[in-house]
Amino acid sequence: MARPQPPPWVHAAFLLCVLGLGGAIEIPMDPSIQNELTQPPTITKQSVKDHIVDPRDNILIECEAKGNPAPSFHWTRNSRFFNIAKDPRVSMRRRSGTLVIDFRSGGRPEEYEGEYQCFARNKFGTALSNRIRLQVSKSPLWPKENLDPVVVQEGAPLTLQCNPPPGLPSPVIFWMSSSMEPITQDKRVSQGHNGDLYFSNVILQDMQTDYSCNARFHFTHTIQQKNPFTLKVLTNHPYNDSSLRNHPDMYSARGVAERTPSFMYPQGTSSSQMVLRGMDLLLECIASGVPTPDIAWYKKGGDLPSDKAKFENFNKALRITNVSEEDSGEYFCLASNKMGSIRHTISVRVKAAPYWLDEPKNLVLAPGEDGRLVCRANGNPKPTVQWMVNGEPLQSAPPNPNREVAGDTIIFRDTQISSRAVYQCNTSNEHGYLLANAFVSVLDVPPRMLSPRNQLIRVILYNRTRLDCPFFGSPIPTLRWFKNGQGSNLDGGNYHVHENGSLEIKMIRKEDQGIYTCVATNILGKAENQVRLEVKDPTRIYRMPEDQVAKRGTTVQLECRVKHDPSLKLTVSWLKDEEPLYISNRMKKEDDSLTIFGVAEKDQGSYTCVASTELDQDLAKAYLTVLADQATPTNRLAALPKGRPDRPRDLELTDLAERSVRLTWIPGDANNSPITDYVVQFEEDQFQPGVWHDHSKFPGNVNSAVLQLSPYVNYQFRVIAINEVGSSHPSLPSERYRTSGAPPESNPGDVKGEGTRKNNMEITWTPMNATSAFGPNLRYIVKWRRRETRDAWNNATVWGSRYVVGQTPVYVPYEIRVQAENDFGKAPEPETVIGYSGEDFPSAPRRFRVRQPNLETINLEWDHPEHPNGILVGYTLKYLPFNGTKLGKQIVENFSPNQTKFTVQRADPVSRYRFTLSARTQVGSGEAVTEESPAPPNEATPTAAPPTLPPTTAGATGAVSSTDATAIGTTTEATEAPTVPTAAPTTIATTTTVATTTTTTVATTTESPPATTTRTKIQESAHPPAPDEQSIWNVTVLPNSKWANITWKHNFGPGTDFVVEYIDSNHTKKTVPVKAQAQPIQLTDLYPGMTYTLRVYSRDHEGISSTVITFMTSTAYTNNQADIATQGWFIGLMCAIALLVLILLIVCFIKRSRGGKYPVREKKDVPLGPEDPKEEDGSFDYSDEDNKPLQGSQTSLDGTIKQQESDDSLVDYGEGGEGQFNEDGSFIGQYTVKKDKEETEGNESSEATSPVNAIYSLA
Repeated sequence: MARPQPPPWVHAAFLLCVLGLGGAIEIPMDPSIQNELTQPPTITKQSVKDHIVDPRDNILIECEAKGNPAPSFHWTRNSRFFNIAKDPRVSMRRRSGTLVIDFRSGGRPEEYEGEYQCFARNKFGTALSNRIRLQVSKSPLWPKENLDPVVVQEGAPLTLQCNPPPGLPSPVIFWMSSSMEPITQDKRVSQGHNGDLYFSNVILQDMQTDYSCNARFHFTHTIQQKNPFTLKVLTNHPYNDSSLRNHPDMYSARGVAERTPSFMYPQGTSSSQMVLRGMDLLLECIASGVPTPDIAWYKKGGDLPSDKAKFENFNKALRITNVSEEDSGEYFCLASNKMGSIRHTISVRVKAAPYWLDEPKNLVLAPGEDGRLVCRANGNPKPTVQWMVNGEPLQSAPPNPNREVAGDTIIFRDTQISSRAVYQCNTSNEHGYLLANAFVSVLDVPPRMLSPRNQLIRVILYNRTRLDCPFFGSPIPTLRWFKNGQGSNLDGGNYHVHENGSLEIKMIRKEDQGIYTCVATNILGKAENQVRLEVKDPTRIYRMPEDQVAKRGTTVQLECRVKHDPSLKLTVSWLKDEEPLYISNRMKKEDDSLTIFGVAEKDQGSYTCVASTELDQDLAKAYLTVLADQATPTNRLAALPKGRPDRPRDLELTDLAERSVRLTWIPGDANNSPITDYVVQFEEDQFQPGVWHDHSKFPGNVNSAVLQLSPYVNYQFRVIAINEVGSSHPSLPSERYRTSGAPPESNPGDVKGEGTRKNNMEITWTPMNATSAFGPNLRYIVKWRRRETRDAWNNATVWGSRYVVGQTPVYVPYEIRVQAENDFGKAPEPETVIGYSGEDFPSAPRRFRVRQPNLETINLEWDHPEHPNGILVGYTLKYLPFNGTKLGKQIVENFSPNQTKFTVQRADPVSRYRFTLSARTQVGSGEAVTEESPAPPNEATPTAAPPTLPPTTAGATGAVSSTDATAIGTTTEATEAPTVPTAAPTTIATTTTVATTTTTTVATTTESPPATTTRTKIQESAHPPAPDEQSIWNVTVLPNSKWANITWKHNFGPGTDFVVEYIDSNHTKKTVPVKAQAQPIQLTDLYPGMTYTLRVYSRDHEGISSTVITFMTSTAYTNNQADIATQGWFIGLMCAIALLVLILLIVCFIKRSRGGKYPVREKKDVPLGPEDPKEEDGSFDYSDEDNKPLQGSQTSLDGTIKQQESDDSLVDYGEGGEGQFNEDGSFIGQYTVKKDKEETEGNESSEATSPVNAIYSLA
């Protein structure tokens, strides 16, 4: 039961507070105290710092103050004394410092503009107002001007300037037509913050009205209108076709060229803006363009403050209210349409006028006490602090040995009556100032009581109450409470004395009734007051109304028997369906029942009996069901209705022991259903106050039980009765019983050790509850040590349920123990639990092997990482096919942690595959290892150069300038080109140069022509980083003529972005941003034959960079030897071949003229070879299939013999589709070459027609 509300004067009385170095006192608001005590003046009301007045009214400058004695007032104007008596228009209100300047008899208000300050003074000091800047409102007229029509091309941007006359305060601007119709604004046409009207693009309909700028002045309540603008829009489509307004591409339909956005306001790509803390920040971007651009706002490095930011003017303005220092930074607006986008960056600086951190407060001290005045303010720039006393600078005031100034603090020691004064603190910077008054008053007042004497307080048994005793005195009195005149001070146990002197009794018992005396004492005397406390029995309904089912027309009686304190007046009332019941003539209300005669359907509902006194109340509810059918009996009417039992009552604790207590209760009514069980619940007020827990359960035939208790628990019990219908309401709680303390007998459970980061381990456990704490100040001793080393135990004492061990190695086991302890001792030794520190990314899988047993499959094998750094959860394999510069789709496979083999089914026998394998822990994927499948058999393989030939440098050389770089290998890919006629293989040497201490020469022997493309793989040495050090290493470059593939390794976390920076021979630097997990990347804008330097660094940590790598791209066409057409041996060879052909032609014609016959081979399917025998007559047989290559001819790159069409077939020598013979079998066709066929063969094959074949065909 809550205590009665105290009278209003108690709330007005000040109760005490302790501040600073001593007992600082604030004067109570009680009028009797205020009128008796002397006080320095205090400013209570003043005008604002920037005071703008209406010139049509009298000027009022407010200044009011209080003090005892009442203060007098005077003013300064522009820092000089303002003699009010000399000006008949100026007067000061009585008992106030408010100035009134009257212009009814004439005068100009502008003559009184200036800076005013009010001084309030009595004999104990002087208080100052703020410096009030008086300004007269101005609303100047708009200058007259003649405005020519504005001519603009359709689709062009347009700005109509307002340029309002400067007013005080600034006027409100809005645009209307000359007929006072508002201008419709949208994202195309809108008004800027400066009042100008902006058209992002002009359309023909804009000519249909004129545009006038209007200025509304606040004080004069006038609106001034500027002469209107008229528009003349030039257009390529002179007809104003209304059907084009809804055209999906209105501008193109009207012949208006579309344009990318450009900013109309502000100009340029960047600007800056300064705003004061606490003000509103308004950023504005207005753009032109066709179509009309959309505006979006962003903040660099963060998000816009959603709780303070809002968009205005069709997203063209961003307003951030109540700006703070966190809102500084760079904002940018993005204007975009389908033609493109632009951005404007606005750098926002937040400054601050001074604002209070600790505003000085009035200081009331007793003689000899110490105190301090603190004046702390912040701002940007940092404000300066100036102290004054009674309106004069502190430096010019008379010295005071009891006063010490320390920057923003004045310290008073051993104050005396003469120390009374008013101090001013003025803190200022370039953006403003703050002025505060604080007086120091020294009082010598004996204690006195502020409440009436001999109050009577009545409370209900077992409730909590508080006895107030407001008092005042200087020095601050000490207060003590006594009961019934006994000498012992009341504090502790069931009593608690608050700082303001109130006595709280936590649970009222009968023995707490009596007279309580509060005594306030200081060195000047003492004062006392008495409070009489009466304890009353609670009001209880012991016979509650029961749920009933009644037939219509019968009589129903609802019982409500109440037990209450006889000294209190009891009132019993009834509610129906939670509303007050109207007692009709069919009802009879008695003290213990409600009777309803002739029950009707409208009587059905819930009925609540409310028993109340002036201190408490109790209520009980029942539900009445009315049956309409009187003839048909029901089972419910045949038997007595059953209900839930009534609550048990009158709980009593007896046999109080150290670990047990006997609880006895009186059962409630069973309501026609026997009580089967009783549940005893308890509540404790230390760990979970107000929460009830089940303690034990007893049969329904007992009403007394011994309860086993835990140490150091402040128990309170209640009982719930249960029958087959349900549970009763809980009984009223018993009185409290606290058991004595003991050391804990158990330790916390569910102890775990798990890492939340790679270098820590978080130890957690389930905290112990109130019944297992066994004593005050429950805490936990946490011990841990490395499991392998078995070092000495580390330990820490924790009051919560977690502890974090820092600086741990990655994923190592620890032994952990958590032991409970309270003020009575420790719990038994706990069990040891094994925990693990945090996991990290694993190292790369070891011995990653790629084997290709055939052209259909590739077998992968690997070993587990050397350093798992946690629990391996699997492996991730990424692979993609590539053929030269063409890359296929990447495929990702995830494997279990036990799998170390995988077979890839090749879909394309020609392409190679690049495999990237990484292990995964619960943290994520670790370092990856990359391998490629073996080169297919048809790729040229580098071989050693013959010792007889000097090496020549190929055009595709890879030069690495870094001393840490190592050439991994050289891969030569042959491309097809016309074959140079030669009978011997050609040897071509390629050289890979590495900028270390040696130069490596590799010669490639091949029968292909010298037109080959060489790619060199350049790789930085793989130096693993130091532990816990973020780095980038193993940068690999695969260059070609115009592109290069780049890969690297790093130990950054997932989601890290990188930048590839490369510089060419002309010192042109370029950068390529790389999203996380985007390797490999390809540089595609390289120049053939140029040297580049390259490095990779983290975008967020530019200082973390790889080693610089140098590489060279190949030339556009690699020529590994001098121009063959200029060689002497080549010219001689060609001449010899030409002579030989001429001789053969002569022989052929001679034979033809003789009519020689050529035997034709019967077996056409047998190809001609060097081992074939000649015919007896010495001639060769002809064959239609001469596809078998001659000795010494070149095979194709895919390892198969190049299928060629017959170079010597007679079909190829005639104009017809087949060769023609005479009757004797002689050949009569012409020897002509099919050029189309030869050109096609030259493009498709690296071989040309062999001269030897020509010889065979002509022989």
